[in-house]
Amino acid sequence: MRLSRSRIAAIAVLALFVAAGAGCTLVNKIRAKNELNETARSYKEGHFEEAERHARLALSYDPENKTAAIFIARVIHQQYKPGVDAPDNVAKAREAIEAYKYILAKNPNDEEAYKAISVLYAAIKDETKLREWIMARANDANMPSEKRAEAFAILAGKDWDCSFRITELPDVKVTTSEGGKPGVTYQKPKDPKDFDKAQKCVVRGLEEAETSIKFDPNNESAWSYKTNLLLEAAKQAVMNGDAAKKAEYQRQADIAGKRASALADERRKKEEAAEAAATPTP
Repeated sequence: MRLSRSRIAAIAVLALFVAAGAGCTLVNKIRAKNELNETARSYKEGHFEEAERHARLALSYDPENKTAAIFIARVIHQQYKPGVDAPDNVAKAREAIEAYKYILAKNPNDEEAYKAISVLYAAIKDETKLREWIMARANDANMPSEKRAEAFAILAGKDWDCSFRITELPDVKVTTSEGGKPGVTYQKPKDPKDFDKAQKCVVRGLEEAETSIKFDPNNESAWSYKTNLLLEAAKQAVMNGDAAKKAEYQRQADIAGKRASALADERRKKEEAAEAAATPTP
């Protein structure tokens, strides 16, 4: 089939545009690479704002460049000063969080970005956002069971800490002496709201620990937090004057503790074996 001159001309023009576009893409990729080199140089020299500017230029040249997005997040994160609660510093942490979320939008399995966001939320003491962030992973059906278990274990740990901070208060944890031997007992906090809070944290924490174990029966952290949460429940039973419940929670804590210890022993043996395998034979 013969093509008309006009059809041939149109195809030639189209081919020209395609070639020009490909050439432009290649040039932009080269520009992006050069900007990333400048980013690395500025970063090493401690010029973080300049490094951020180069990284953003690289991303503008090549929007799909994963390295550029990672550099932007890391450079912003580096500008955040831990422990400084000044509004502009907290704003910098939130800016870094959004930069890491951009990375996760492109690659949901980027563990560095996920953990960096957790660290930053914790650093600026935004416990609400931190819990929401971890809970989102815990409830994400697309995540592997081991990662969901890890998230639930972290939540269980936070709820243990919630109760522990209350039960270890000076007016709650009371030193006693019986037969000349020192001991400890627990009484309810002066503010009933504190006791109610501690109870709710233990109930929720035990649910989270059990869910973690359901997803990964060998999660050492989940078993450890289950043990400690049951010990918190035993303390609360003492505060309520319920000796029977105290004994039952202690019994369950002993069982969970043995499982946690067994998993810890297995982990240590594996680490020792791996270390031995990596050590050259004399």
